[in-house]
Amino acid sequence: MICWFIILILLQVGDPVADHNCWERPEDMDTVRTVYTVEAPNPASDVAGETAAALAAASIAFRSADPGYAETLLRTSTKAFEYADNYRGAYSDNSNIRQGVCPYYCDFDGYQDELLWGAAWLRRASQDDSYLSYLQNNEKPLGADDISNEFGWDNKHAGLNVLVSKEVLESGTYSLQSYKSSADSFLCTIIPESSSSHIEYSPGGLIYKPGGSNLQHATSISLLLLVYANLLERSSQTVNCGNLVVGPAKLRSIAKRQTDYILGENPKGMSYMVGYSDLYPQRIHHRGSSLPSIKDHPQPIGCKDGSPYFNSSSSNPNVLVGAVVGGPGEDDMFDDDRGKYQQSEPTTYINAPFVGVLAYFAAKPTIS
Repeated sequence: MICWFIILILLQVGDPVADHNCWERPEDMDTVRTVYTVEAPNPASDVAGETAAALAAASIAFRSADPGYAETLLRTSTKAFEYADNYRGAYSDNSNIRQGVCPYYCDFDGYQDELLWGAAWLRRASQDDSYLSYLQNNEKPLGADDISNEFGWDNKHAGLNVLVSKEVLESGTYSLQSYKSSADSFLCTIIPESSSSHIEYSPGGLIYKPGGSNLQHATSISLLLLVYANLLERSSQTVNCGNLVVGPAKLRSIAKRQTDYILGENPKGMSYMVGYSDLYPQRIHHRGSSLPSIKDHPQPIGCKDGSPYFNSSSSNPNVLVGAVVGGPGEDDMFDDDRGKYQQSEPTTYINAPFVGVLAYFAAKPTIS
């Protein structure tokens, strides 16, 4: 949870090393609840920029239903962005919190993208020209043209360029054209038939990038493909990928293929969303799911007392319906083993973009 208090950001509660060393139910947690904060003049451009973006986006969502709350969100977003821009640097570089947030939650890809990400959402939420100027003036200094075929919790470049492209395509703000060019380049790296394709697909058709929790890439990239497809369609535009021209239908078809793969149309015939279809992961890397409930086991389960449940080959007693796990490897193989967290652990950064993807296809069921 991240909260904003004038010039203080509460960014983490708990010691990740201690928490990872225990396998116990949330109700039984007895590890230290250290509170990590950052405040001016200590740098926190990544966390504060991301906070600004989230609050600005939320202000748009609440504008019609609760204008007063939306205004509070936007005002607080502005303060968060001022902090991010005035005290530049990564939050995990602060010596008083680095040991607590690393190695799990360090800033690995730099803070510059979060500054632009925050400015882009504030521009969209407020239509304030100062944020337009910020995007124009800081495009090169902050590396907006760094082409990345990734969009996630630590790298916002692809999402940034797609977001800013909306203003180019819908409002004709050609001073931001370079952001659209970067968005086009990103999309061309995703198209398998493109001469500039730089992303790997498994034999079964899943977007694959090395590292754990691979479905984070499939879900987040699918969301961007759908957003950009809508922008292209509304503006009657296409993307030139060198040897071919790509339109909205192609982008949607790739996103649809990823969605179908995740939900069961894959070589193993397994849904990687827990509780969906007849075959889904049974031994996910999740403490609350793998340990008996308080109703069935009212006695506390201590830090290491949960180890037998972790090491058990039995199915988890509590089905975490809707959770999407890390998913299969580059060969489409998946070991249903809670010890292999790279494949069996569900995360919010996998599920969150997938909610948007599923909402899109639920609203447009005829898209194939």
